[in-house]
Amino acid sequence: MTHASPSSDDDALLPLDAVRERPAPVPAKVVRGVPEPAAALPVARVVVDTPLPHLDRLFDYVVPAPLDAEAVPGSRVRVRFAGKLVDGFLLERVHSSEHQGKLARLERVISPEPVLTPEIAALARAVADRYAGTMADVLRLAVPPRHARVEAEARAATRPRPEGEAAVAGEGTGASETSASPSPEGGAGGPDASPSWRDRDGAGEPGAWADYPDGERFLAALAGGGAPRAVWTALPGAGDGGPGWAGAVAVAVRETLRSGRGALVVLPDGKDVALADAALSAVLGPGEHVALTADLGPAERYRRWLRVVRGQVRAVVGTRGAAFAPVRDLGLAMVWDDGDDLHAERLAPYPHTREILALRAHQGRTGLLIGGYARTAEATQLVAGGWAGPIVAARETVRGRAPRVRPAGEDSELARDEAARAARLPSLAWRALRAGLTTGPVLVQVPRRGYLPALACQNCRAPARCGHCSGPLALRGGHAAPYCRWCGRIAGEWRCPACGGVRVRAQVVGARRTAEELGRAFPSVPVRTSGKDGVLATVGAAPALVVATPGAEPVAEGGYAAAVLLDGWALLGRPDLRVAEETLRRWMNAAALLRPRAELVVLADSSVLAVQALVRWDPVTHAERELAGRTELGFPPAVRLATLTGSPSAVREMLGEAVLPGEAQVLGPVPLDTLRGDQVRERAMVRVPRGAGPALSAALKGAVGVRSARKAPEVVRVCIDPLDMI
Repeated sequence: MTHASPSSDDDALLPLDAVRERPAPVPAKVVRGVPEPAAALPVARVVVDTPLPHLDRLFDYVVPAPLDAEAVPGSRVRVRFAGKLVDGFLLERVHSSEHQGKLARLERVISPEPVLTPEIAALARAVADRYAGTMADVLRLAVPPRHARVEAEARAATRPRPEGEAAVAGEGTGASETSASPSPEGGAGGPDASPSWRDRDGAGEPGAWADYPDGERFLAALAGGGAPRAVWTALPGAGDGGPGWAGAVAVAVRETLRSGRGALVVLPDGKDVALADAALSAVLGPGEHVALTADLGPAERYRRWLRVVRGQVRAVVGTRGAAFAPVRDLGLAMVWDDGDDLHAERLAPYPHTREILALRAHQGRTGLLIGGYARTAEATQLVAGGWAGPIVAARETVRGRAPRVRPAGEDSELARDEAARAARLPSLAWRALRAGLTTGPVLVQVPRRGYLPALACQNCRAPARCGHCSGPLALRGGHAAPYCRWCGRIAGEWRCPACGGVRVRAQVVGARRTAEELGRAFPSVPVRTSGKDGVLATVGAAPALVVATPGAEPVAEGGYAAAVLLDGWALLGRPDLRVAEETLRRWMNAAALLRPRAELVVLADSSVLAVQALVRWDPVTHAERELAGRTELGFPPAVRLATLTGSPSAVREMLGEAVLPGEAQVLGPVPLDTLRGDQVRERAMVRVPRGAGPALSAALKGAVGVRSARKAPEVVRVCIDPLDMI
């Protein structure tokens, strides 16, 4: 890492020769008018919050003596940078600087709270390098915004400390210092204390893992202080206690805490966090963990996050932002359903939760658990390479727990019901719904939300388009006028440009229209919907029709009695490299909520490999085939791939400037369908063997830095291993 400091004379950026590595450090020179520097460790190395990629390095500043006590590593500071006051994080303090010129001073310490731990700082650096981004961008994702009132409350709650109690922040990293929360007896909690979770052996006992041949070995490794890495294919079937995965995760967390270490569980959405939160409370007891989600609000989220950074709790469950939670002495990092696109960050540098936790496991002595009902090609790659081991149940156990899957397009059913080939809800599905409603709730999964999200001409079947922007027309309800999904204009006077027709028909049926139709077919049964307009977490055990979009399926008390997966063509027909993997994942996540051996009808061709994998409940073989196919075609995760998106001139310019590895293969650029104003965007792909991945990231990061240094007017979006490659 190169260290430098902005010029104190004119606040201009230093020339390159001023920031090169020096053979030996030199004492810091202080600017005129700056107070006397601190006597010990007078130089602070700061990560400056700047969006400029070519300034992604540490800068050295002098610590004035009045700020000596507050300027602790990990604290937020304010410094003068390029003539402006900007925020930053103080990473470390040292005796001297490698910079030959004068050093500017720290202007002030925003907060003495050490919110950036050395482990998270190292992780942020690794994530930035992995995804060709900047450390400042990663730290915006890793550390929540400061809430001064919450900090003041937390400090008041921790003063005065009893004599001999460990400091709550920044004083040591040993296992005995990771739990400073008081025990019920008033002493300091720690590995030798007896918190409530140690006495809770009845709830979620290791029997939750007894169905997996390697499950108890995994738990024993965690309890013994080991760092096992595993890919876990969870068993389906919901009981009175809800999905079994939540209880199994809670047991794994408890065994990790018994070893004196911390645990971190990252889940796709708030619905899953609520399930895991309840399971952890039952197994660990109240107050032994915190849940971190965005819907908590800034104050409460920061309050809980401070408890983690101060070591007052050692177990964290949350959504993707919790992947950077500063859990002390982390012993287990777990990600559930890593194929869910909610695990992919939408902000630069676009990291994925699975990769963040894998980096944490690699950097420290940390166990890693990647779990889900289905399995991704990326997780299969880790198993195939020997980096992680599989945890799967025996086939006999799987057969006893999995639902009975019947494709509506199977030959025997078509022979009895010729209309089933064209019907949206064939006779087989009707029979399954009727039979299920006699014993409990039934689930209907619909791939599309809304009412009628796509319309066509009644006469010629041409797609109905907006006359103003050519966007697709849709309906919000049975008595509403068509509207444009792009510009929002009402198309009450629409006329088909091909045949002149004025009537429209449904091209795609959404969840709300499906619920309306089912309500008319089953008038005595309540209909519940769960989707974008409102996600249900749970439903009762009484008979009910539950219509949900993928990922929004509520958990039924005792499990669903039956389920129908509608419009399989809508999921399988998408132009996406991961379409088969994603479709199977969505189907399995819904099917796993059924009671063991309950009937499941899927409306899809029985010859499709994803349907066959669902019928056999064999996600492992399907994932291995996916990985083999991608390896043959040269797609991730068999290779490392980067996309460059921007204007045609900017993309070509960056490709010409980047010093790519010798094995790099450039695909494109090709125009994208999306438009911004009158300018068409283009995208190029660069792929290299997996071993050349770090070199590719470094080359692209260097090219972005060069463009930033010369103030190129157009930005090129760089994304490493994106989910949407096709």
